[in-house]
Amino acid sequence: MRAKLNLLSALAVGIVGGVLVSACQTYDFEPVEPLALAQTTVGDVITAKALKPNMMVLLDISGSMTLPVNSEDPDCKDPSGTPPNDLCGQPGNVNCDVSRCPTRWSELRSAMATFLTSSGSIARMGLTTYPASTGTTATQCLASSSVRIPVPQVEDTDTTALQNAASQISNEILNKPINGQGGPSGGTPTSESLKFVGQQTDLQGTDRDDFVLLLTDGLPNCNAANPNAGNQTTCRCTQTSCGSSPLGCLDKDASVAAVAELQSQKQIRTIVIGFGAETAVGAGPETLNAMAEAGGFARNCAKDANACGAGDTCDPVSKVCGRRFYQAANQAELATALAEIINKVGTTDPCLLALDPSQLPSDRSLIVVYVNDQAVDEGTNTWQLTDLGVQFVGDTCTRILNSTDANPIKLEARAVQRK
Repeated sequence: MRAKLNLLSALAVGIVGGVLVSACQTYDFEPVEPLALAQTTVGDVITAKALKPNMMVLLDISGSMTLPVNSEDPDCKDPSGTPPNDLCGQPGNVNCDVSRCPTRWSELRSAMATFLTSSGSIARMGLTTYPASTGTTATQCLASSSVRIPVPQVEDTDTTALQNAASQISNEILNKPINGQGGPSGGTPTSESLKFVGQQTDLQGTDRDDFVLLLTDGLPNCNAANPNAGNQTTCRCTQTSCGSSPLGCLDKDASVAAVAELQSQKQIRTIVIGFGAETAVGAGPETLNAMAEAGGFARNCAKDANACGAGDTCDPVSKVCGRRFYQAANQAELATALAEIINKVGTTDPCLLALDPSQLPSDRSLIVVYVNDQAVDEGTNTWQLTDLGVQFVGDTCTRILNSTDANPIKLEARAVQRK
């Protein structure tokens, strides 16, 4: 007796001498080409009401935050300065009058205050700032060493406690001195600060999503372990000049690695918001793009080919935008980016079992889906394979939506891909 097996069925039986043997039946197969196979198993235990995520706001308070958002604004010039060092807020120059010349810091404070007031209960939010310096030359590269506002360990239904934590973050940003100088100063030790945040137990929950919301106005440039520091050949200087100290040398590799480690080892995704001129030119886009992609929350166009917006592109294969990080030049743009992020973070689809594009099988027959450990065929009333993963539909989705903490549903998908 001869018959055909699909690949998943074939993998379930033994291989002896070039033929597949199962019980008393023998199946011939003719390999068309050498195959390298990899299996991905993705699963989750679902309850219809997703738990609110933990989110640590990691806020860059480096000295560049005192610079104007618009360097071409005549109201932002210091008459005593000499171009190009004639902007208010630059070292040695007068502070900007924010009523006439908004700075990155003044714009960020206003946008964050509005965001935290209107959306404070959407997640369990805490605050960490960096650098942890007093503004002196010797300490301006110190990474985060303490959490300013811890992620509140409260029930999702306690909206008052959630909003109180958000209000504390707002007050910290708006009213309290950031460091010994009373305002932003120092360098940008991003990689080491990300490592510090990843060590916090508040961000290692197993029952809900964990995020770092990174707001930075410049490039990572403070890392004592940076092998390029002081090397005139390999150092990519992020400021006017770079000497032998770690300050100023681009710290891209370590920052990307820190974000990737949070994602791969601790399942903490990093949302990257670039705020300021440096994020749009030079090494800015490539650095923040790499961090956003490694962080597992890159801007994507999986559901809408036009989602990337004017002037950006949508990769037809990976379904990610050309600019993978969120970019904001002023208060209005930052508010828009925050609203877009919180809509994605605060809204989940219990009927979607997500798969990365690299995990999708080359053929629909190479995926098996289980609901409560029972294999379920694809259909209009069970599940369908989409660009995002396994989308449960019909009665199966209804079962998921009606699930509870006491009566959850176990979902699992096993897919085989060519390597």
